[in-house]
Amino acid sequence: MEMENRQKEKKGKVWLAGAGPGDGALLTLKTARLMEQADVIVYDALISAEILSRIPETKEVIYVGKHAGNHPVPQEEINRILVREAKKGKHVLRLKGGDPFVFGRGGEELESLLQEKIPFEIVPGVTSAAAVPAYAGIPVTHRDYASSFHVITGHARKGGKVELDFPALVRLDGTLVFLMGLSSMEFLLNGLTEAGMDPDMPAAVLENGTSAGQRRVTATVTTLKEASDRAGIKTPAIIVVGKVCALSSRMHWAEDRVLGGRQFLVTRPRQSSSSLASRLRDLGAQVIEMPAIRTEPICPNERLKKALETFGMHAAQEWLVFTSPAGADIFFDQLMELGMDLRSLLVRRAEVRIAAIGSGTAAVPEKRGLIPDLVPQVYSAAALGEALAETAAEGSHVTVARAEKGSEELIPPLLSAGLSVEDVPLYRTVYETHPFLREQIREMLESGKIDAVTFTSASTVRGFTGAVKDADYTKIRAVCIGEQTAAEAAKHGMRIQVSEQASMDAMVGKIVELFGKNR
Repeated sequence: MEMENRQKEKKGKVWLAGAGPGDGALLTLKTARLMEQADVIVYDALISAEILSRIPETKEVIYVGKHAGNHPVPQEEINRILVREAKKGKHVLRLKGGDPFVFGRGGEELESLLQEKIPFEIVPGVTSAAAVPAYAGIPVTHRDYASSFHVITGHARKGGKVELDFPALVRLDGTLVFLMGLSSMEFLLNGLTEAGMDPDMPAAVLENGTSAGQRRVTATVTTLKEASDRAGIKTPAIIVVGKVCALSSRMHWAEDRVLGGRQFLVTRPRQSSSSLASRLRDLGAQVIEMPAIRTEPICPNERLKKALETFGMHAAQEWLVFTSPAGADIFFDQLMELGMDLRSLLVRRAEVRIAAIGSGTAAVPEKRGLIPDLVPQVYSAAALGEALAETAAEGSHVTVARAEKGSEELIPPLLSAGLSVEDVPLYRTVYETHPFLREQIREMLESGKIDAVTFTSASTVRGFTGAVKDADYTKIRAVCIGEQTAAEAAKHGMRIQVSEQASMDAMVGKIVELFGKNR
């Protein structure tokens, strides 16, 4: 039974789910859905910021971060947390890196749930044992090199040591994948060679696999430790030993993509999915989406009701103006709530025309069969005001449907042209924070792990700076959609780049120009 049937359940329930090795694209559809539906999410340190950014703002989250050699929350306490939250009647998502049953201690958590008779489900995740080598160009099996692969923990129990049957591992003659083995690398590699493995056997250590920061070091079983130390490899990392490691020199691919190895923070309104983020991911970038603002409809909206009742009765030509996709969507939603449809709006004595600030905004009325008469070449409030002032017939009436605090550059050109203007607020912009991401994003920005932050409006700049307070903004490279957005970013000392046009195509082009590789 899924979470949507929760009314039928009297008890809480726990889902043990794998979030994969880091790349948000490797998150399963089921886990993504559970992140939206759970009451509380209990998550590990290895969950990437890209995946964490998908957790809705309203969710209760409990961090039980565990790194190799550093366990701030003991496993026994994690078990108690899951039982405690489920007994409150909550639907609990236990979000674990990789797969919960591949050295994820999911079995131990499951035993505690069984003991307490807590309902549960298991959601497998993409394991790093296969995905990380794949992103490094290492197939764990290959007809000519290895007919099997074996996943081994390189991490000892607390107070103990790693105990492995090295002669048996050598006899397998397959690919050996050691998880959590970086601190035991010397012991593991020496154990294999002492058990008779060819000292020239190819080997690799792979750091931060599937993420923008992934690194690979390839060598032999006898030289890998020295090469790893020289490169400064750190956790999380896995060790791969086997003939297939030699293939990475010609099969590598992840870092070869146009934006491979790059990571961007894309700010956007919470209600909007980001086409920019999707396009950057298609080019190989890792993208953290940070909803910086939320639009809150003004409801009830008496000003809109009065404006609609008299729309089309002021002049021979009347214009309806939209300045954002969110505003256009809210306009049509409120139209329906008021019991009005397009016939009541358009069948008036005036000639009705529509203007939109840009192609994204124009797409909203277009989906409803209304093709805007005016979309300026430059997507900005000032350009829209100037274009409308030149285009509208003398004495026209203009109804602007937009945010409560809209740009001050739109209205003056209209008034200067002698047009009558009704400025109708449709929604308020609420600046949000992402509490459990705030510190992580600040650290990533200041350590250079995020190459740039994208802003598509002045509001997203204000939302971002409101969420990530006290950061050193001078270290941030900001890619802005237009001059007004850039001016807001400049107030905080950000290093600014502006796209050639105020469009998603131009934003992507500017990012590729700044950070991309030659094809």
